[in-house]
Amino acid sequence: MEVNHILALLATGLGVGFASGLLGIGGCFIMIPVQYWVYCAMGVDPGIAIKLAFGTNLFVVLPTALSGSLGHHRKGAVWWKAAFVLGICGLIGAIIGATVASHVPGKVLVVVFGAVILFGGVRMLTAKAPKIAEEPKDSVLVWTLWGFPLGVVTGFIGIGGGVLMVPVMTLFLRFKMHQAVGTSTAMMILTSIGGLIGYIVNGWNVPGIPSPHLGYVHIWSWLALAATSVGMAQVGARVAHLLPGKQLKMIFIIVMFYMGLKMIGVFSWLHLPI
Repeated sequence: MEVNHILALLATGLGVGFASGLLGIGGCFIMIPVQYWVYCAMGVDPGIAIKLAFGTNLFVVLPTALSGSLGHHRKGAVWWKAAFVLGICGLIGAIIGATVASHVPGKVLVVVFGAVILFGGVRMLTAKAPKIAEEPKDSVLVWTLWGFPLGVVTGFIGIGGGVLMVPVMTLFLRFKMHQAVGTSTAMMILTSIGGLIGYIVNGWNVPGIPSPHLGYVHIWSWLALAATSVGMAQVGARVAHLLPGKQLKMIFIIVMFYMGLKMIGVFSWLHLPI
């Protein structure tokens, strides 16, 4: 890796950590495009580069989610019972999703990723807010039914899953926004482990991956991204609790739209440098 690649990854880690703590997401919308550029610049085949970005992304999400969830826990915003049930089911689903993704062309994964994120953003923007009188759903069965498919999707598109979990928690499980962000961050600890297992196992003997690596995980990239993201997750978590729930929700929706349009390639089609 060249110096400019390392610097780009270190800077990306700062943004990833802040986004994770602030919005309860893994920061994949930042990490995946940057990593993809770095790996292609290193001469890696694009089809392998996108899966390598997915696998490494999940490894970065793990320590970042641990850091962010501690920050939200201090604010009393993590419902640990829900996070554990959703996370265990999501872990199992993520292993399956990652295994399926390892056999799918990279271009398909990118488009599916963008479409899922856009759908989530539209749904969250147009849905009516839950009534204040409604309490969050406390049901292990309901959490199980949501956790497994969420895990499959997150494993398939190589993300921690917060960008999907937060809309589900606020719209269907009736979590308050801050509680959804905090619990989502804690849940990502487990879903990222599941997806990570899938990408390591299925990329173990794949040729053309730059060393050192563990399957579809590039070790130097992980170190550069994790080194700056973990601490910034604490900063993001603190900032999140300084913002009103409505404002936090709008930031989340804007991020989702940008993420989806970027990955589908709309900005490239319009020749916009964003």
